[in-house]
Amino acid sequence: MLAPYRRILATPHLPLLLVMSLLARLYATGMALAITFLVAGWTGSYTLAGVVTSALIIGSGIGGPLRGRSVDRKPAPRLLVLTSFGYAAGIGLMALLPAAWWPAAPVLAFLAGLSQPPAGQIARSVWSRLPDASAREASYAAEATLQELLFVVGPMLAALLVALVSARAAVGACAVLALLGSAGFALVVHRSGLQTRPAAERPEQHRRESPFAVLRSPGLVSVLVVMALLVGALTAGDMVVVAWARDRGTPSLAGVLGAVWAVGSGVGGLFLAGRGGQRLPLRVGLVTGGLVLLALVLPPVLAHPSPLLVAAVLLVGGTAIAPAIAAANSRLGALAPDDRRGEAFGWMTTATTAGGAVLSPVVGALLDHLGPAAAAGFGGLIVLLGTVLARRVPQAPAPVLATTGSTAPVSPS
Repeated sequence: MLAPYRRILATPHLPLLLVMSLLARLYATGMALAITFLVAGWTGSYTLAGVVTSALIIGSGIGGPLRGRSVDRKPAPRLLVLTSFGYAAGIGLMALLPAAWWPAAPVLAFLAGLSQPPAGQIARSVWSRLPDASAREASYAAEATLQELLFVVGPMLAALLVALVSARAAVGACAVLALLGSAGFALVVHRSGLQTRPAAERPEQHRRESPFAVLRSPGLVSVLVVMALLVGALTAGDMVVVAWARDRGTPSLAGVLGAVWAVGSGVGGLFLAGRGGQRLPLRVGLVTGGLVLLALVLPPVLAHPSPLLVAAVLLVGGTAIAPAIAAANSRLGALAPDDRRGEAFGWMTTATTAGGAVLSPVVGALLDHLGPAAAAGFGGLIVLLGTVLARRVPQAPAPVLATTGSTAPVSPS
């Protein structure tokens, strides 16, 4: 179980790179919760909160492929710093908006999303250049597991700031974390000497191709859609937890329950780290079961569920999340051409953010009109569709477009 982590510790620069890449993404795990509290407090509507969250997601999704190409071509530290300034500016202005100006929030969220720092894409491009294949696979698997720690800390910090200070403070803190985390990761990447592949090393015909060309790789679109459905359903789960905790008058409970869900996911990932992604349909299907079980213990199915019961369901159901994400990540890496992985990860960002963008308003409407159980059940239905599609994702790696480089599995943004 611990063998993958020993490989990471034995690889020069890798432990610090992994830790700093995760810290550079900490802000993102608390952002949805902070924005939901902020906009719901302004407007009294979860639907409008979902609209603002969707605007952020759509902006990130649109910019994903372009950021992915930049990861393959531009110096990583400079790209991280520039994008973090744009992102922090947009989110920071949102935190300062007067409540009466809330219609400007979707615009600011969209602009911030366009400039979201590509820390995940840069990290995985660095992993793909590690000479040790075992270290590469261990990095992808460990990242999928350790990332769950962010979903413990991020929502917890956001919920505490909401409860002790204000929703504005929580959103502003996310902006500051995005700036500082990206700057720290940029410094570590620079000092390590490990950079993403410069444009001069890429075949000339690939530099001229559009960002859509990588989607022609067999099976790539299928795995992107599976991840979009999976992440969209998990976004629904986050909104359900926030809404239930807020409606019962205990907003800080949302952070606790989110942390419990993430702990379950981390435990599941810990036991399956480094075991590959050959059982993608099974792992995605188990997430469906967890969301359906959650729906059965929430209002209106249960009028007044105990927080301990909801936490227990989240803990058990969460054990399927990290293994499912790791399986999809591994399969994407096997399907993506070696010299176009930055672009493939950019499209992964687009796919996953699109899943959240499409589902957030629907989930918000279900919360407003039918209650948490309906929203959680809808998330389970979405993942069920992903389970069916996962059976169509090829098992074997697709032929690559280049004749050099690694073909080790990697994970998405």
